[in-house]
Amino acid sequence: MKKFSSIAIIFFCIFLINFKNFSQGCVAVRHMSCSTGSGTSSSSMLQPGQWQVSLGFRNLHSHRHFVGTEEQTHRALNNTEVINDSQGFDLGISYAYNSRLSFALNVPFAVNVRASKYEHYGNTAANSQYFDTYSTGIGDMRLTATYWLLDPLDHAKGNIALGLGVKAPTGNSNVQGQFHKLDKEGKDYLLTKAVDQSIQLGDGGWGANLEIQGYQQVLPKTVLYFNGFYLFNPRNVNNTLNAVSKEAAANEIVVYHSVADQFAGRVGASYALLPKAGLAVSFGGRIEGVPAHDVFGKSEGFRRPGYIISVEPGIVYSKGKNTFALTVPIATTRNRIKSVADLKYGKHGDAAFADYFISATLSHRF
Repeated sequence: MKKFSSIAIIFFCIFLINFKNFSQGCVAVRHMSCSTGSGTSSSSMLQPGQWQVSLGFRNLHSHRHFVGTEEQTHRALNNTEVINDSQGFDLGISYAYNSRLSFALNVPFAVNVRASKYEHYGNTAANSQYFDTYSTGIGDMRLTATYWLLDPLDHAKGNIALGLGVKAPTGNSNVQGQFHKLDKEGKDYLLTKAVDQSIQLGDGGWGANLEIQGYQQVLPKTVLYFNGFYLFNPRNVNNTLNAVSKEAAANEIVVYHSVADQFAGRVGASYALLPKAGLAVSFGGRIEGVPAHDVFGKSEGFRRPGYIISVEPGIVYSKGKNTFALTVPIATTRNRIKSVADLKYGKHGDAAFADYFISATLSHRF
């Protein structure tokens, strides 16, 4: 039991590592995380009445444009790429009501910078140049209850948990920025309007999320894991005006930003490399994205649906009541699928994706 506990401790940290996504480039997947507390002592789980505080960090740089799964290499050749740099922080507070039921509050904070030409002077203007827009602040908070189907005290080697939560529209979904434009005389002036959907801090709607997570020890030092979530956003559109082009402004479907569903999933294995030292490694795959059609309600408004499939190596160090975990998902497939507007008007928009991102979590149990 002690040998497995060491493995389970490390595994659960990987299991929960920074599964809280903000925009993966232009495909806007908001902060999300599975919420069950991880153990960091001789027990693999939070004990009844215990608390855990975690701080997550995620950094990405997106610039590669895709239509479907085809990269638009001409964007780099023509120097017209759209570049998003995003840093996300996520504060998580978990409380174990008993050995099977726990509650978690997740508060995301993001710092985003978006550089483009097309939103300002335009990609084809003679004196076109890059300008930046920004967004900084709290995102959409989430409160989740998680329940283990089996008592972890009696089933340390394998278990499945289900989670149900609510997502509140606490993030600003109408962040305004200043855009550089040229008048008829070719002089620069500033236009204030909403920044791009990919760097908005929230989506403007209440949502409900379902989570599932599980693990199974298969060898003395090896644990298989999986986890995932689906966020249901029944609201159709928010109040943020979309103005990507004159053509889009005339298209009634995409006048406002869409309040889209989101999803993500992970599967893999962790290996206790140095159990006595609290060091483990992991390797798996993950998928995250935004569907073209929501499960409930309409799917109108401007959105860039699509998904990213990545391989995900990771490492975890656990000592006492503290745990540090790091993963670097590396994209293998990026697919910008057609939106409702694309399907109606016979088009296929693009989206920019990252090659990889860095995800880290530091947690303390007390």
